[in-house]
Amino acid sequence: MPVKDLGFRRAAPALAVFVAVRLLGLTVLAVWGAVAGSSPHTLLSARWDSLWYARIAAEGYGYEVALPNGDVHSNLAFFPLLPWLERLVSAVTGLGYGSAGLVVSALAGLAAAWGIFAVAELVHGRRAGVFAVAVWAALPVGIVQSMAYSESLFTALAAWGLYGVLRGHWLTAGLLAAGAGLTRPVGAAVVAAVWVAAALALRGGERSWRPVAGSLLAPLGAAAYVLWVGARTGGGLTGYLDVQGGWGNGFDGGWAFARFIGARLASPAFAAGIGLIAGVALVLWLYVLCVRRRQPVPLLVYAGIVVALALCASGYFGSKPRLLLPAFPLVFPPAVALARWRTGRAAAVLGASAAASAVYGAFWLNGSGPP
Repeated sequence: MPVKDLGFRRAAPALAVFVAVRLLGLTVLAVWGAVAGSSPHTLLSARWDSLWYARIAAEGYGYEVALPNGDVHSNLAFFPLLPWLERLVSAVTGLGYGSAGLVVSALAGLAAAWGIFAVAELVHGRRAGVFAVAVWAALPVGIVQSMAYSESLFTALAAWGLYGVLRGHWLTAGLLAAGAGLTRPVGAAVVAAVWVAAALALRGGERSWRPVAGSLLAPLGAAAYVLWVGARTGGGLTGYLDVQGGWGNGFDGGWAFARFIGARLASPAFAAGIGLIAGVALVLWLYVLCVRRRQPVPLLVYAGIVVALALCASGYFGSKPRLLLPAFPLVFPPAVALARWRTGRAAAVLGASAAASAVYGAFWLNGSGPP
């Protein structure tokens, strides 16, 4: 596919579907808020992680909360690209930092949808690309794409970085991977995808210096922030891990998550435990389908690391669904299946999914939400 074909007109159907699904979600949230007496704007921009990002944009780093059990929640756990952009948008528009975060998220969501379409079209064709965006937008936790969170920004950088990898645009891919590394810790997945793709290209006979340059650029964002945190805290190379430890976050291979599920199975919340097992099984099955359908290796590396970090981390378990949101290659198998259906049938399934996602998103934000 020539690069010139990747214009707005080509991606317009996918972007239109994305906007429609997101507007449906926001409309249902507004109606729910009117009935429940809650503020959709507050739910989207001024709760949970949104408050931490806005505080960083306003005051910089250094804020922390000491808990009664001795744990310390430091804002150094949050990577800086989103608050930097919130500060920029606020300076240009005069909006508050939380509202600026919504602007960043809206624009990043469009960029993410476009990037997902670009990758899916390259691998599976244009029709599948449109359906991939539709499925991603209609995921149960799709409302996070409209929040002042970093998932949409990260997914945009990751998707376009992977597109750059697949097209052999190594410098672009390296820069976007560096940006992803400044956005979320899982930026390591994009870096790994660039490294693996570059190694395969060099092994395949590529003689250009660009794969090496892209590989050197890719980790600079994450490395710079982690080293800065280590210097600031005095913890050296493990300083950032110590900060995450204060939040109860770590990598234990999924043991804590397994115990959490086991506790549900041994309690009156047995059905919830079964639901969690089914959800994990679905994610793993989708990944197996990606492998069996021979997705490009960089996509498999990226999605595999995102899934592993989400499921095998010991952090708050309610966050796992949104941590899986950037694993967009997982939606390609169902997108390909939908692309083979008649348009009316596929649209009906997606419409029902989007409606269910909108209702669930409103319920979720008015309840426990995605901390």
